[in-house]
Amino acid sequence: MRGIRASIVLAGLIALLAVGCSDQATGPKTADYEQQRAEIIARRAQMRANGGTQASAPTPVEEAAPEGAGMGTGELDYVYDPLGKRDPFRSFVLDRLKELGAATKGPLEQFDLNQLAVLGVVWETNQRRALVADPSGQAYIVREGDSIGTNDGRVIRIDDNLMLVRETYVDHMGEQTMKEVEMHVRRNLEG
Repeated sequence: MRGIRASIVLAGLIALLAVGCSDQATGPKTADYEQQRAEIIARRAQMRANGGTQASAPTPVEEAAPEGAGMGTGELDYVYDPLGKRDPFRSFVLDRLKELGAATKGPLEQFDLNQLAVLGVVWETNQRRALVADPSGQAYIVREGDSIGTNDGRVIRIDDNLMLVRETYVDHMGEQTMKEVEMHVRRNLEG
């Protein structure tokens, strides 16, 4: 039984290969494209020689397509205008990841600087770090260059008892203003 099924499948595949493989040309040839390209280049060179003006020379899109040169026969029905449209070959996934990456903010970027507290600084290392707590008491380690605060703040310097943050504000006129805020280490009042 298996031998019969295998021979039927094999005969079907051979028939498909014999029917599917033919030497008929489908669509335009490379020579057709090269000829059209040479005509366009010659027309553009002639336009430049005439000072950029030419009396109603038809563009390749306006011309009727030669028989068998395109997807259909006769005149072109649709002309694609890429202006204002996204690149059809650009990945939707990568675009979405970039959007999400720009919108995603760290936990310390959800609070205003006056809501955050600097608990301590480790400064006797090659890269200074500060321990910053949010209003719920959750602590985070930050380094110079990290984002912090709701106003696009960046940690620009960490010293032995303070952290300097540069924030960017947009005023009512739409101009950006930079402001540097010093965040000092909070001292324990109990002793």
